[in-house]
Amino acid sequence: MRDRAADTPQLATLALTAAAMLAFAANSLLCRLALARGGIDPASFGAIRLASGALALALIVRWRAGHETSVHGDWMSAAMLFAYVAFFSFAYVGLAAGTGALVLFGAVQLTMFGWALRGGERFPLTAWCGLGLAAAGLVYLVLPGVSAPPLLAAVSMALAGAAWGVYSLRGRGAPDPLRATAGNFLRAAPLGFVLWLPFTGVAHADAAGILLAIVSGAVTSGFGYALWYTALRRLTAMQAATVQLSVPVMTAFGAVLFLSEPLTLRLVLASVAILGGIALVLARRGKR
Repeated sequence: MRDRAADTPQLATLALTAAAMLAFAANSLLCRLALARGGIDPASFGAIRLASGALALALIVRWRAGHETSVHGDWMSAAMLFAYVAFFSFAYVGLAAGTGALVLFGAVQLTMFGWALRGGERFPLTAWCGLGLAAAGLVYLVLPGVSAPPLLAAVSMALAGAAWGVYSLRGRGAPDPLRATAGNFLRAAPLGFVLWLPFTGVAHADAAGILLAIVSGAVTSGFGYALWYTALRRLTAMQAATVQLSVPVMTAFGAVLFLSEPLTLRLVLASVAILGGIALVLARRGKR
């Protein structure tokens, strides 16, 4: 009979991981909800998200470390974080939540795979087939058609995914990822204000829009990252990569339930191709 005490850390890790994935999926839902209802413009949403995320992470670092409140990070990583939030916010003006999450996730993984190839990693034929399948799924998703997403918005989300992929790669070796992320948010927050300045003439935000941006920054970004970094201590790299396959799926079904977005055949087929192809690559890398 297994020791119940030994199962407790596993259950805690499972709960933390599930909560983090829900937070990541909620980011897309919150952003799309705020922009679709017209309560806030994308520049204001991104600026408030970065500022509230910086504040939440600073409070988490202070609570965890007591009187030691120093943060890490660097300006290049902060620039990638800023680019992710900016492109992400403007993309959701025209993208449905499920479609946006799928493009974002696919671009993140393809960026990281490309970096692995550039670093000298070699993939077997099966993994190349998986990469081709994922890329074909992304192309199919944005091909012209009745249910195709706006191309400019899709490109913007792909750029957001590429920026987040680079940000993730730069943070792999951080000795304290949470403290590094807090520092990067702190550096990126002023950049969010700079992004907002050119749009002051059209900027607008009602109470609901501001609240959604704060929740996205402080709760689903700040606390979401804190939960994720706690869970990562007990996850292998393979497990961490694979579990993120759930985020676009949760976002798509959450959009159907809470935003009344249609679940189109194009989205279903593209999801199968993209997520299946990425899973195939991850499986081959795991075996190696």
